[in-house]
Amino acid sequence: MAKKKNKKVHKTLVEQILDKHHIPFEQLEFPTHQEGDVAQISVDHVDQDEHQIFKTLVLEGKKTGPVVGVVPVDEHLDEKKLAKVSGNKKVNMVPLKDLLKTTGYQHGANTPIGIWEKFHYPIYIDQEAKEMGQIIVSSGQIGRSVKVDAQQLVDLVNGQFADIKE
Repeated sequence: MAKKKNKKVHKTLVEQILDKHHIPFEQLEFPTHQEGDVAQISVDHVDQDEHQIFKTLVLEGKKTGPVVGVVPVDEHLDEKKLAKVSGNKKVNMVPLKDLLKTTGYQHGANTPIGIWEKFHYPIYIDQEAKEMGQIIVSSGQIGRSVKVDAQQLVDLVNGQFADIKE
């Protein structure tokens, strides 16, 4: 009798990077919706704690150039805290029109793993992630995410846990 194959979703580049570094992860897919010019994930009707899902924000500092802040989707990044921890006087969000050329990802698909792999920008993940253990970050495509161990993520991207949310 033939074995039934499980419907397996193709691996994103981010998932391949995690495999290469032997970091276990869980593939997740979220429904998306259009909000103005950008696609967003819809998490209101998903069996996942929204606070465990982290967004990847890319800002620009005069001293560091691009800097990445990773915070829960239901929280706001505190730009002053990120500026201080990254050694900048001030940081500003990278304009939407410049995001793709700055990170290689479109809005809604930015991922600390892919950004680190390609550009080695400084990455700061809100310290609450460390207490959570497992967090969910984008896997480089809108609607696709990975659940990973926060400490392994920080180690992989040479990141730092910091108090960066409002």
